[in-house]
Amino acid sequence: MRIVMTSVLVDDQEKALQFYTGKLGFVKKHDIPMGAMRWLTVVGENNPEGPELVLEPDAHPAAAPFKRALVEDGIPFTSFAVEDVQAEYARLSAAGVQFTQPPVAMGPVTTAVLDDTCGNLIQIAQRH
Repeated sequence: MRIVMTSVLVDDQEKALQFYTGKLGFVKKHDIPMGAMRWLTVVGENNPEGPELVLEPDAHPAAAPFKRALVEDGIPFTSFAVEDVQAEYARLSAAGVQFTQPPVAMGPVTTAVLDDTCGNLIQIAQRH
């Protein structure tokens, strides 16, 4: 068994696409109109056939309170692996990305947490 796709709940698909591609460096894979919404996925720039991240509309009534509770408690919705957290933190900060947690070493990993502008906290993590 392997992960083929996962989702992040976003409040605006176009804004999410711009952030996840323009700031984080993902690449758009699918963009299929589905009425008022879209089937919109991104993949890692160096892994176009790898797992897809669905930029899923947060239209379900349970989504907003769930996302709000995670943000209020400082809990990231998901985590992305990076080679060098310090370098990514510097690059993303210079690009205007807001972090709620700067890089912190925690045993076998170093993590940082950013605001994706779409209602989520996202962790970036480097294994040592």
